[in-house]
Amino acid sequence: QVQLVESGGGLVQSGGSLRLSCAASGRTFSTYNMGWFRQAPGKEREFVAYISWSGRSTYYADFVKGRFTISRDNAKNTVYLRMSGLQPEDTARYYCAANPSGSIYNSKNYAYWGQGTQVTVSS
Repeated sequence: QVQLVESGGGLVQSGGSLRLSCAASGRTFSTYNMGWFRQAPGKEREFVAYISWSGRSTYYADFVKGRFTISRDNAKNTVYLRMSGLQPEDTARYYCAANPSGSIYNSKNYAYWGQGTQVTVSS
């Protein structure tokens, strides 16, 4: 069992940057593969980024490649999402999720979720 708490969201101007954090409870965090998803109003939750338990493997949605970076610090039980070059279309609630089984791109495959943090990008 793991509990996830996201932070770091906020209002930012177009072209700006934010770093989201996802703090996890539990001693098994370092064994979990982790993902970030986002959901805009009226839209389905979509995959943003993934990082393996060791941090050696990362995958990104095409729309964030080169702009977002996922990382983790297992000593701090935290996974991060560094976002730069933010655009209004990046406005959404961002969620971290843990322990996928099956496709890492499918939100239904993740066992644990945080409550999310809101990111709003103004033009």
